Amino acid sequence: MLISETLAIGAAFCIAVSGMLIAELKGRVGVFRLARWQMLAALIMTGAVSLFLGGWRTLGLPQLGLLAASSLFGIIIASTTYFAAIYKAGPRNTALLFSLTSPFALTLGYVFLGETISRLQGLGVALVLAGIVMAIGSPGRGTARVPSAHVPWAGIALGVVTALGQAMGSLLARPAMAAGVEPFTAMAVRSGLAALVFVALTVLPFTAIIRPHQLSYRDLSLGIGSAFFGTFLGMSLLMAALAYGNVGIVSTLSSMTPVVILPMVWARTRVAPPATAWIGAMLAVAGTGFISLS
Repeated sequence: MLISETLAIGAAFCIAVSGMLIAELKGRVGVFRLARWQMLAALIMTGAVSLFLGGWRTLGLPQLGLLAASSLFGIIIASTTYFAAIYKAGPRNTALLFSLTSPFALTLGYVFLGETISRLQGLGVALVLAGIVMAIGSPGRGTARVPSAHVPWAGIALGVVTALGQAMGSLLARPAMAAGVEPFTAMAVRSGLAALVFVALTVLPFTAIIRPHQLSYRDLSLGIGSAFFGTFLGMSLLMAALAYGNVGIVSTLSSMTPVVILPMVWARTRVAPPATAWIGAMLAVAGTGFISLS
């Protein structure tokens, strides 16, 4: 297997691990506290690499504005709803709903950038939607956390907002990256601005709606670990894969998180996901492939 394909699958694996770690914090760490931990950790990690590479020299004022807007939608909003979706619907369903990012990005590119949508891409959108409906909406055996017979509507709504926010964040970041901004620097700017917002939110009372238990070293380790695997390592592997391989193939393989996470959920809960979960996840990945490879 070529190096780019290996890196892309590694990115999907890392993002799946991050989702599983976040799920372990349910009921113990509030969404805003977790977001604060993640963004501060991501800022330190990506900022250090950016300084080492001298990436700050690639950043101009126009790109800073685009990345700030990208941070608002892709991190500040999407990360908050992503964590909440995992808490409400579980990591398996959230990973599946994240597949909607590709259809949303395709639609936004069509509306705002005048990009065309081929028939194959339209089929891909239909497959993603069919896969999500099959995996989440069909009755059958569910996981120990989220029985599939009880559709987690609140979690689904949060997952949809996450995918839309990620798509908008990517759309806004695209011109900045095309202008030559170093990837780690872009992530440092986005996570840094998000960290600033989440730290500022600590003075507002609504951030304490979900009150965590007493802070423990294990909870902090899980929070930082999820940032390491998801934001830092997962994104780093994805950027490296894009540098070596075909964009469409890399995008498709890196979207395999809904499939990769199923064995992890099985091992953690000791309950096998239903057949519809496996079929739905594979349909969603296939749909993403049609969208990316067209």
